[in-house]
Amino acid sequence: NLKKREILSPHQLLSFSKLPEPTSGEIARAAEIMETSIQAMKRKVNLKIQQSQHPTDALSEDLLSIIANMSGCLPYMLPPKCPNTCLANKYRLITGACNNRDHPRWGASNIALARWLPPVYEDGFSQPRGWNPSFLHNGFPLPPVREVTRHVIQVSNEVVTDDDRYSDLLMAWGQYIDHDIAFTPQSTSKAAFAGGADCQVTCENQNPCFPIQIITLRDYVPSILGPEAFQQYVGPYEGYDSTANPTVSNVFSTAAFRFGHATIHPLVRRLDAGFQEHPDLPGLWLHEAFFSPWTLLHGGGLDPLIRGLLARPAKLQVQDQLMNEELTERLFVLSNSSTLDLASINLQRGRDHGLPGYNEWREFCGLPRLETPADLSSAIASRSVADKILDLYKHPDNIDVWLGGLAENFLPRARTGPLFACLIGKQMKALRDGDWFWWENSHVFTDAQRHELEKHSLSRVICDNTGLARVPVDAFQVGKFPEDFESCDSIPGLNLEAWRETFPQDDKCGFPESVENGDFVHCEESGRRVLVYSCRHGYELQGHEQLTCTQEGWDFQPPLCKDVNECADGTHPPCHASARCRNTKGGFQCLCVDPYELGDDGRTCVDSGRLPRATWVSISLAALLMGGLAGLTSTVICRWTRAGTKPTLPISETGRGTPQLRCGKHQDAGTSLQGTAAQDLPRESAGMEGRDAHRLPRAL
Repeated sequence: NLKKREILSPHQLLSFSKLPEPTSGEIARAAEIMETSIQAMKRKVNLKIQQSQHPTDALSEDLLSIIANMSGCLPYMLPPKCPNTCLANKYRLITGACNNRDHPRWGASNIALARWLPPVYEDGFSQPRGWNPSFLHNGFPLPPVREVTRHVIQVSNEVVTDDDRYSDLLMAWGQYIDHDIAFTPQSTSKAAFAGGADCQVTCENQNPCFPIQIITLRDYVPSILGPEAFQQYVGPYEGYDSTANPTVSNVFSTAAFRFGHATIHPLVRRLDAGFQEHPDLPGLWLHEAFFSPWTLLHGGGLDPLIRGLLARPAKLQVQDQLMNEELTERLFVLSNSSTLDLASINLQRGRDHGLPGYNEWREFCGLPRLETPADLSSAIASRSVADKILDLYKHPDNIDVWLGGLAENFLPRARTGPLFACLIGKQMKALRDGDWFWWENSHVFTDAQRHELEKHSLSRVICDNTGLARVPVDAFQVGKFPEDFESCDSIPGLNLEAWRETFPQDDKCGFPESVENGDFVHCEESGRRVLVYSCRHGYELQGHEQLTCTQEGWDFQPPLCKDVNECADGTHPPCHASARCRNTKGGFQCLCVDPYELGDDGRTCVDSGRLPRATWVSISLAALLMGGLAGLTSTVICRWTRAGTKPTLPISETGRGTPQLRCGKHQDAGTSLQGTAAQDLPRESAGMEGRDAHRLPRAL
């Protein structure tokens, strides 16, 4: 419920979709505190910092250590403690840490992006290029990113060219890989940036992650780089390289691999079992599909969408058709009609990350700098697009790297130009060669297992996980149905027999009993059986983590798994100070005092916007008591006026000769004084005189 979560704008929706898990949030928060502290220190001591000098270079090492410690950054800057078990040597950690034992943080999650070139900021530290309108770059201010989108990038939804080679699945796979490698949590800070701008609106923070798949390097990357560039920048696998740093780079994450946004079609196509337009499920505009899972549930499920991805072409990245209006005018549409612009976000993201300009990156890749309009036209065939870019940026060095790389002419049989082919290729090679657990590394799999893995394909994945019975042999090639489609029965799959484990029958160890709240995994080390134990989340191991089978049996007794009291952790309390922590078996609960309730993070108490339940109970009891008291008082008064001693003064009577007390009668009838005032006035006056006369002796 977005309204309950107070998500009222696309910016908030984007932040909500990137809500970090607790550890990532803590690291991001600590880093922001450290950055703010350094900025404050810079202002306090009035450092004379050169434009090319980072403020930390002018601060003492001791002062930086104090800032790092007090901000909470220090624990995350130290090398992680790497487990030394049979299992850790056989399988990668989910965080990617300890892949390289000499550099255990290389390629791990929650570390800074790698910089291949020094950053460029207008204040030398963190102010993005183009932020200060009076700051000149090569004699000119940078154009606002929205102006670049409107004049160069944006194109109508109807003016889209289809790719004649690749299917829409190539685009979808790229999106999946991009978010897998470089998906990053939103900034935890809501502090205003220099000049008073809200960082939640204008900025994004990035932070890498590091898994990669066989399909990506074998099938996807050659398709986008082309065979020549793939051979030049990636090449065949020659084994693990301990000097290769697989950490995701700044320019790859924020610019080069965002090329895929220019291949997104404005329509989501849904096809029937014959791979034709579905009569009941017409194509959806992208903005109709954003954050709409019910569309999937009520629209025939996953299969119509998969058929559309396989049998319909991707959008071709044409220089004067870079990005359609679904992305530049209708991104994350909500009921308040406010939207985002993906092209402007990409441009601003590069500036926020201090990426140098287009020509700096061309020089980094060994490509010639483009100094004149004629040079630019040689890289961008569309003269009108080249002219528009120069008209906005005034100087080739000022061009944002994402736009420059996106607009370049394609390499042969590729979907990228020379610059992005270089940057993507270098990153993919580093991810592969710097991975000790890469599937082609000889120690990871047996020859039989690698042989089976070579058969693996995206087409087989689709066959195994959808209701489709026919698929193209190459899922990235757009094909016509039925001639370009094969039966799933003929698509090779993995034979898992290659992974069957066998155990010697004559050893004296056998298998020990299972551990409560934990488990063990079989491993083999130097020809001997090994069991590696682990506990479920919320429990800690007591005893030996690894047991080895010897001639006398297991060398140690199995360990125990003991509940962790997370609430006792005073250094890193699991709940916010606004909440009360209660330990549970295997976990904890953060409790709030009414009327507060837990926020989205499950740890912080936020105002629910309602009165406390106890207040409502008090109001209800008070109303009940007041109502009862009023009723009791009315009853006593009526009985008192009808009974008692005889009056000593004359009583006015009606024609019937009865006193006009009528306590019960007025209540029962529910009459209105307003409706009967005129006709009852004389009688009421007489009645009042009678009552006054009747009450006078008692009052006396």
